[in-house]
Amino acid sequence: MKIRALTCFGETAGAGNPALVIEGDAADEAARQAFAQVRNTTCVYLDGDVIDFYYPHMRSPLCLHATLAVAHVLFARHPEAALLSVTTAMRGQRLDLVRDGAEFFVRLRAQQVAQPPLASGLLARLLALPGFEPASPPLVASVGSPKLLVEVADAATLHGLRPDLAAITAWGKDTGVNGIYAWCRLHDGRNDGCHEGRNFNHLDPALEDSATGVAAGALTALLGHGITLLQGRATGRSCLIRTRVEQDGAILVGGRAGPAAVVTSIGGGPARL
Repeated sequence: MKIRALTCFGETAGAGNPALVIEGDAADEAARQAFAQVRNTTCVYLDGDVIDFYYPHMRSPLCLHATLAVAHVLFARHPEAALLSVTTAMRGQRLDLVRDGAEFFVRLRAQQVAQPPLASGLLARLLALPGFEPASPPLVASVGSPKLLVEVADAATLHGLRPDLAAITAWGKDTGVNGIYAWCRLHDGRNDGCHEGRNFNHLDPALEDSATGVAAGALTALLGHGITLLQGRATGRSCLIRTRVEQDGAILVGGRAGPAAVVTSIGGGPARL
């Protein structure tokens, strides 16, 4: 079994959201889940051209920062390739991988999703923000994992959020929506024209995402154009996600990916990092 540790979507080289890419492992789903939980890190198992994602708390149908980690591994193996493809284990979703200089991108398609009813006061209750009014109409969008996209007035509001995570989780289960992605437009001189976001789909505040590629793709689908999206300030990991929309409507989501360490092992026993 071979394990590679990488960071993805880093705002600067060496920064970003961590992921482990694991090859040559025949463990079953329970063992893979247990490994991710013990390591407290997103793990993606690469079996040929099939990728299988595990967060510490659950198996996932899609994780774009881990897909960027896979792209780094595969393009290093095939340096002449302009495009590679992988397929997700849970849903059989085909993902095209593109390299652009030092950055890697995943090509996706916007998916049709139902818009759940949002009762008066619901967002204020879920975000634990009395009297809250969104800066634009909140809508669900998806490139593989539906998110309720809620625009807030500014970065101060965004980083002041202390939402009711249990209520968001319960609402998401009822509606089939994978949490709330709160976002704002930045007008701070340094980042004019950028966006910033936070993802709320965990019960534990300590598990907040540093970079949520599927949300960046969903926001791109909602806005109809490519964006630069900052995330991770709340977690202490500065991440930057870039997106663009191709002529045929495909959405590219990407950014930096690079090695944090390389671990080879380890036949027979558990991997140790």
